[in-house]
Amino acid sequence: MLIYHPMPIPLTILVPVFNDWTVARLLVEQLDGVLTERGMTGRIILVDDGSTEQLAEPFVRTVPKSLASIQVLELKRNLGHQRALCVGLVHLYQNSTEDPVLIMDADGEDSPAEVPLLVQEYLRQGEPKVVFAARGRRPEGLAFKFFYQLYRAIHRLLVGFDIRIGNFSLVPAPFLERLVVTSDLWNHYAAAALKIKLPHAMVPIDRAKRYSGQSKMGFLGLVVHGLSAISVFGDVVGVRLLVTSALIGVLSVGLVLATLVIKITTQLAIPGWATYASGLLLLLLSQCILLSLIFTFVVLYSRGQSSFVPLRDCPIYIRRERTVFTKHG
Repeated sequence: MLIYHPMPIPLTILVPVFNDWTVARLLVEQLDGVLTERGMTGRIILVDDGSTEQLAEPFVRTVPKSLASIQVLELKRNLGHQRALCVGLVHLYQNSTEDPVLIMDADGEDSPAEVPLLVQEYLRQGEPKVVFAARGRRPEGLAFKFFYQLYRAIHRLLVGFDIRIGNFSLVPAPFLERLVVTSDLWNHYAAAALKIKLPHAMVPIDRAKRYSGQSKMGFLGLVVHGLSAISVFGDVVGVRLLVTSALIGVLSVGLVLATLVIKITTQLAIPGWATYASGLLLLLLSQCILLSLIFTFVVLYSRGQSSFVPLRDCPIYIRRERTVFTKHG
């Protein structure tokens, strides 16, 4: 069990937002309360992911006690949650932030009350590590939980390991230099951090309930989000599928030979069965060969293409940055 201690560590808090300005305000208020209780300070960057709803003025109803500033980074168009996060991380790197970066969602499912757990583990490590919230129980319904467990099983099968982490994390500022030149950051932050082998630790944290309303990400969006995480390890997935196809192909050849041996050397054969069995096995073998060639060329092609470089390409999506609260203005 973790024991809280005073944690005088300043945080830069990065939160992507798409139209959820009401819940974002609640998040800011709760974050300020948690920081004040723990004797901490911070600043908040809200990445406006091309929202169609205007942010109400004034954004804060009561003057924050522990937040030095609240800024809104407006994007020129809607990019999606992960890509808005990518642009935000590049922006922080370009502005030479020195504070640890707390990444969280705006809807309350990443509870501000759990932030001290991440900070406590960050300090306990004694060396720079990304500290992720490892998801435990989830408040969603049975259908969501079923598909989530199915996704985890597919991820283990294709990539080789389970994934229980998401955006909710604390990132040492020096690690931004490595993240912003990682093309996979454009698709999925957590998977990109794992792929480039950033030192990391995990803290078990249950996912909280959304403050209010419905998530802007529907079922199809969740599927795309899951596939984006798997795509980060596309070369690994390709090789695993290639090996699987090769093994099935070898098994098919073995079964064809066994069928011929049985037909020629025994009286067990039913008229016509060997022809049908051999034909089906040869068809399976041809499909395996075709799939193997496809997987091979896809992997080789993807490794030879020029990549999206966040540090170079993300700034074109930024419209402006504006301050909605500061203690000095």
